[in-house]
Amino acid sequence: MKTILGQFKIKVDDLEQQIESEAKRGEKPFEGEIGVSPRVKDALSRAFVASNELGHSYVGPEHFLIGLAEEGEGLAANLLRRYGLTPQALRQQVSKVVGKGAEDGRAETPTNTPELDKYSRDLTKMAREGKLDPVIGRAQEIETTIEVLARRKKNNPVLIGEPGVGKTAIVEGLAQRMVAGEVPETLRDKRLVELNINAMVAGAKYRGEFEERVQKVLKEVTEHQGEMILFIDEVHTIVGAGQGGGEGGLDVANVFKPMMARGELNLIGATTLNEYQKYIEKDAALERRFQPVMVPEPTVAQTMMILRGLRDTFEAHHKVSITEDAIIAAAELSDRYITARFLPDKAIDLLDQAAARVKLSATARPVAVQELESELHQLRREQDYMASRKQYDKAAELGKRIEAKEAELKKLIEDWERERASGSAEVKAEHVAQIVSRLTGIPVNELTVEEREKLLHLEQRLHERLVGQDEAVRAVADAVRLSRAGLREGGKPVATFLFLGPTGVGKTELAKALAESIYGDEGALLRIDMSEYGERHTVARLVGAPPGYVGYDEGGQLTEKVRRKPYSVLLLDEIEKAHPDVYNILLQVFDDGRLTDGKGRVVDFTNTIIIATSNLGSDIIQRRLKARSAAGEEYEKTKSEVMDVLRGHFRPEFINRIDEIIVFHALGKEEIRHIVGLQLDRVARNAASQGVTLTFDQTLIDHFAEEGYKPEFGARELKRLIRSELETALAREMLGGGIGKGDHASARWDDKAERVVFERQEPPAKPAEPEKPDAANVAETPPSDASKPARKKKSADGES
Repeated sequence: MKTILGQFKIKVDDLEQQIESEAKRGEKPFEGEIGVSPRVKDALSRAFVASNELGHSYVGPEHFLIGLAEEGEGLAANLLRRYGLTPQALRQQVSKVVGKGAEDGRAETPTNTPELDKYSRDLTKMAREGKLDPVIGRAQEIETTIEVLARRKKNNPVLIGEPGVGKTAIVEGLAQRMVAGEVPETLRDKRLVELNINAMVAGAKYRGEFEERVQKVLKEVTEHQGEMILFIDEVHTIVGAGQGGGEGGLDVANVFKPMMARGELNLIGATTLNEYQKYIEKDAALERRFQPVMVPEPTVAQTMMILRGLRDTFEAHHKVSITEDAIIAAAELSDRYITARFLPDKAIDLLDQAAARVKLSATARPVAVQELESELHQLRREQDYMASRKQYDKAAELGKRIEAKEAELKKLIEDWERERASGSAEVKAEHVAQIVSRLTGIPVNELTVEEREKLLHLEQRLHERLVGQDEAVRAVADAVRLSRAGLREGGKPVATFLFLGPTGVGKTELAKALAESIYGDEGALLRIDMSEYGERHTVARLVGAPPGYVGYDEGGQLTEKVRRKPYSVLLLDEIEKAHPDVYNILLQVFDDGRLTDGKGRVVDFTNTIIIATSNLGSDIIQRRLKARSAAGEEYEKTKSEVMDVLRGHFRPEFINRIDEIIVFHALGKEEIRHIVGLQLDRVARNAASQGVTLTFDQTLIDHFAEEGYKPEFGARELKRLIRSELETALAREMLGGGIGKGDHASARWDDKAERVVFERQEPPAKPAEPEKPDAANVAETPPSDASKPARKKKSADGES
């Protein structure tokens, strides 16, 4: 080491002093057990690679020095860089001082298969250099593969499994075993080479060029028979490869078949079950030369073992620490919520992305810092504006707020930089949960205090939009709380409801209110009008047309919606109007929470709330249940009568799969009056968006409550009445210029004229000193409008 450092004119004593002075920057010495940091693991890994590349049979301090220099971000790398010890310069000096270890057989030597090397990669060489990820588990599949390879003839295993279960990893594990000598003598000295069929086809422009490449490669394989094993990933691509021109070109599979039968070609294949059935099973001659080895999806516990084995690799790459909780969360959450993919691939991707996010968040400015900087920018603009208006008191007050915010920002930046310098970034379970939430839209992270309060008071939030219907609101809220607490039964939708009642009593409105309350957006409501599926031939539109029929590529209207938005409220409106065959499809959804679409993809419904609505028995409900006055025994009697009607329309197995059947009350006058208030609030909000402040007289409320009460039509008649008498009159008044932006107006009902009348009013006096100035509202009311007395306006006929 001294000789190597001497080549750079560096004294070891000087380097030691520099390290000690750098180390003294910490606040206090670390107490407790010191573990191996991710950067040290990365440097060790690079040291192994450097030793292999230099052809040395050992790993010494000089290799570790190269590893530290290549690591690039730690204190050691910075010090080495300061002294001019770059990785390239260190390699040259180590090579000079220690020499290359060609005699150990570790240096790169030209192989005897130059043509094969053009289209392949040597997995045994990569394993020897430490370039392959560790393979955890899969001992049974590797042993089976070795048994097939040890046969005298037809020694060609094909690994069959779903995408992402680890077929390629099994072959890489076999390569690592061959290098470590943990295989039978017959396989120990062989090369395991991955052949890329696509690379052979690529660039073959002229007829015969591809065939020539294949013959050269196979000639080299035959010459070295017994010395190598070929591996072809996606082995089904050999069927028809080379026939792209359509003029009787060479089919690689037909060339491989006789060589495989004679035992001249030792081949391992890997493919999915669907592609094996589609391409290889159709060719019986090719199929009989392969020995299938099934690769099942690992369990969650096995996936955790695999992730633990990959932890060091990920920590070295991302330079973060991965906690045990993060590994458990990656395995469990990916298994539960990412249903379209397979373990361990989806869990590995999840952990990899979480580690990348933690690494980036440690280097990028935190969101809190960015938000505070934005707030400071806005405050400075407000201060400049107040100063320009000569409101110096308010400007001084803003100056104090700016000083406080600047001190807060400085502290945040110091904390962030201190955390960055410590290099103690950790991947925790919550980071993995955030990635799952972002990928799927499902909130799987820990419940915040705000969300807990929201769930505990869900009934109140729903009643802000829905009047009455206490039983329905309570049942829906209980189902959501059960699901979010993690106590519901797995493998089923969150809840399945059937809402019964007359038209206009709030069945659809409750579904909309639930989507807005839970998911913050009515867009989370997936609505399917079941009256469109009244004919037998329309049933296929729900799951997608089968192959060969028109619309096969479009996907199903039900399955596609849920596949893209699994965390949603699914509303099956007026389900009694659907064809009976539709109920057969829904049986599987209600019971298992899954449905297979026309393309064979399984769609997951386990994070969906399903609400079916129906008007069956509405005449009974209309007659017996008059709003809240009918409760207790009367409600149960009515429900019993309605159930008799249901049994006459739906089969028992359909009714039994519904979690709860809820009967909605008919609306009474009290409920209608409450709905009038909600609707007028909506009109006032719409007017406010146009700059008009609108209030309503009691006469108008009484009129709508009286005229809008039509029990047989529910609240829909009231909405029509408000639209025709109030909203259209307001639109005419605004377009005619009677009411303009910034005006305050009151609406009342004129019995004589039988129409809505608007009266412009004086705006309320502004407070003397508002707490926070709003630059957007600085413009004063024009003197001409402000000085006008309140006057009556004609509205319904559009005159001004």
